[in-house]
Amino acid sequence: MPRLELGSWIDSGVNFLRDHFDWLFDFISTVVEGMYDGVHQVLAAPHPLLLTGILAVLAWWLRGLLPAVLAFAGFALIDSIEQWDEAMETLSLVLVAGAITLAVAVPLGIWASRNRVVSAVLRPVLDFMQTMPAFVYLIPGIFFFGVGVVPGIIATIIFSMPPGVRMTELGIRQVDGELVEAADAFGTTPRRTLTRVQLPLALPTIMAGVNQAIMLALSMVVISGMVGGGGLGSSVFEAISSVDVALGFEGGIAVVILAMYLDRMTGALNQRVSPLGRRALAKQNAAAAGSRNVLRWRPATSVAMVGVIVLALAAGGLNVFGGDDEDGDRVTADVGKGRSISIGYINWDEGVASTHLWQEVLRQRGFKPEAKAYEVGALYTGMAAGDIDVQTNSWLPVTHDAYWKRYHDRLEDLGAWYDKTSLEVAVPSYVKDVKSLADLKGKGKTFGGKIIGIEPGAGEMKLMQDKVLPGYGLDGEYQLVKGSTAGMLSQLERSYAKKEPVAVTLWSPHWAYSTYDLTKLKDPQGAFGSGDSIHTLARKGFSEQEPEVARWMKDFKLTEKQLTGLEAEIQEAGKGNQRQGVRAWLEKNPGFVDKVAPVKGAGGTADRPGKQAGAAPHIGYFPWDEDVATTFLWKNVLERRGYKPSVRQYDVGSMFTGMSAGQIDVEFDAWLPAAQKQYWDRYKKNLVDIGPWYDRTSLEIAVPSYVKDVKTLADLKGKAKTFDGKIIGIEPGTGQMNLLKKKVLNTYGLADEYRVVDGSTPAMLAELQRAYARKEPIAVALWTPHWAYGKYRLTKLADPHKAFGDNNRIHSLGHRSFPEKFPEFHGWLKNWHMTEEELAGLEQAVQDAGKGNVEEGVRTWMDAHPGIVDRMAPVTA
Repeated sequence: MPRLELGSWIDSGVNFLRDHFDWLFDFISTVVEGMYDGVHQVLAAPHPLLLTGILAVLAWWLRGLLPAVLAFAGFALIDSIEQWDEAMETLSLVLVAGAITLAVAVPLGIWASRNRVVSAVLRPVLDFMQTMPAFVYLIPGIFFFGVGVVPGIIATIIFSMPPGVRMTELGIRQVDGELVEAADAFGTTPRRTLTRVQLPLALPTIMAGVNQAIMLALSMVVISGMVGGGGLGSSVFEAISSVDVALGFEGGIAVVILAMYLDRMTGALNQRVSPLGRRALAKQNAAAAGSRNVLRWRPATSVAMVGVIVLALAAGGLNVFGGDDEDGDRVTADVGKGRSISIGYINWDEGVASTHLWQEVLRQRGFKPEAKAYEVGALYTGMAAGDIDVQTNSWLPVTHDAYWKRYHDRLEDLGAWYDKTSLEVAVPSYVKDVKSLADLKGKGKTFGGKIIGIEPGAGEMKLMQDKVLPGYGLDGEYQLVKGSTAGMLSQLERSYAKKEPVAVTLWSPHWAYSTYDLTKLKDPQGAFGSGDSIHTLARKGFSEQEPEVARWMKDFKLTEKQLTGLEAEIQEAGKGNQRQGVRAWLEKNPGFVDKVAPVKGAGGTADRPGKQAGAAPHIGYFPWDEDVATTFLWKNVLERRGYKPSVRQYDVGSMFTGMSAGQIDVEFDAWLPAAQKQYWDRYKKNLVDIGPWYDRTSLEIAVPSYVKDVKTLADLKGKAKTFDGKIIGIEPGTGQMNLLKKKVLNTYGLADEYRVVDGSTPAMLAELQRAYARKEPIAVALWTPHWAYGKYRLTKLADPHKAFGDNNRIHSLGHRSFPEKFPEFHGWLKNWHMTEEELAGLEQAVQDAGKGNVEEGVRTWMDAHPGIVDRMAPVTA
């Protein structure tokens, strides 16, 4: 039977909804998150013991004195095990999800009870909602709403709604038909029959449905902790992923206490809201009063309300006692001004270590970083959706390749902070004759037919399943056990203690290699790949929003000794004490925070502010090497002088148009008088020539030196087949391209023989690199100065007819208002010059830093040229 692609259809449907109804999901997310924030602020504001008193009074009102005492003791226990904040987050989630659920479920139940067709349609839908595994609801929730509280609440609503609908319908249908007929006989309208007869009599059943809906909501909210839902769900998820018995028990007991309280209170609420319940309660109170049974007596609603109001007023007045305890935050430089940064991490040791290290660094720099553990798929999805700002544990290019390929257009790679990693399978050294993955074949019984793995979404697990096991013929002999990193380490610890054979998925660096004597199994076929670097990734737009933090993270590096030392300190501090472990490590590494997160103004004349500190010039640039290099050089210099420059890339035509309109203040790469003459002639009335900063430029066509008998432009004639009839050009709007097409080809009779390929400078350089590596003939549009002449052996084709015109100089141009608007900056530019050696070195430093690391390359060059800031932008005392 052919496979029914049901999953693919659902996936397509989800993508369609996300692409076409994004506005609706954003609206829902805003409403739901606003409700959650409001409820959470109310619950989190008072001191825990004051709110515990309020909850105890409610329990006294609903159940009696003994339940009130037990409720107070239970919530006091939650506070004493430091799970109060998480419990209040969970309670907020439950209350919001429960309110929305009942607002939808009760009307649907009423409608179904009064219409058989509606009931028949709803029944299979409710069956589907109630029996679908709860985890499945998280998947579309992440796609539609990202990670955080909203997908958890939405998934909770869907999962907990069926009991509310079913019990409402059942309760109304069970109302005695004769009572309904009697109401009709007396002329009661259907609406009044519903509100005065059916609903009051059905209320006990409806309240049972409310109770079940809230309990299901609580169970689902805990599951939603996997996608950043917060609360006790996060505590339980962290405990599961790290096999932390203590944290698991504490989080679990807090869930139990919260569940028991909600169950008992919602179960008892029927006696307060239904007429029959109130009569029964009145009789019970009378009996309790007669027998002086204080434990069974319940206060009247007015008395309970007075108690709640008094405690609430006390909570508001004494809120100072419930302030946040930041465990002695020390702000060494208030760069962040209290701005929040969300850091996601996978619960792997290097991820935990680097995340909590950055959390501490950012705290000391005045930020309010929030770190949450996520399952790897949820982490990448949340970052792509913009719900998570940054993460420091992306293993590229191999382990997380699938996630990077899927989401790379919505992420920023801030660079690698650790190299020389490897993925492997490891066995204890007492297991003999197993030195490589190939040695595992035929030894399945020795290892119980199992290789103990980690999280199922991890890239290493996918590599194991798709490449390693099939590559070594192990897929029929071994089962790859999916679980968690902590579960794998726990199994390794047990087996090692008993000297039992065990094979586990592991990686380097990892503290397990220093704790146990293990053998890394060799991978002669290279199935695991060549190894990864650990990268820091950010959501799209993070570098623009937080440029200083992005710069710190781009420059961040840890050696193996530093990383393993940090991991060891965190391990020694114990679960839940990562911050203490980080602080202990920082005490042993003085000056590390200042090194990894340098702050301007720390000293030296290079950090002295200019007269117009705070000014924000807008700088435009082309994607040409000398322009990229000098633009970011000036950006760094201006920031050191206290300016706030913004830079943006344009094509040539857009640059001149925007600058003439005053939308761009200045640019540094005007090739005059020839290359960009047409733009200067057109817009010069609205521009100002600040002056040249570089001489001796030239435009040319270049070919590799291995291409013989081609020394001048005239030599190209008749050799079109050699170059496939192409001259590889750059951006089509540039002056060089216009000269090449309109003048150079015609001057040398090449117009009919060659086609100039429009593209971009990076594309031209990539084509040159490919052709050069294969020793293929190629002709490219190039210019001097350019780093390509230092990297490749190229021949500049002579231009005897001067078709490219006279040599240009590189000028700085600005809008005509630039001298008045930024007089200090204008003065600096007028006196600025660079030598050929300086420019070539700057371009090379940028090239060496690699794509996406322009500012790192610029700073490297500046470090090698001390005093450059004072020379370019002198400031007098």
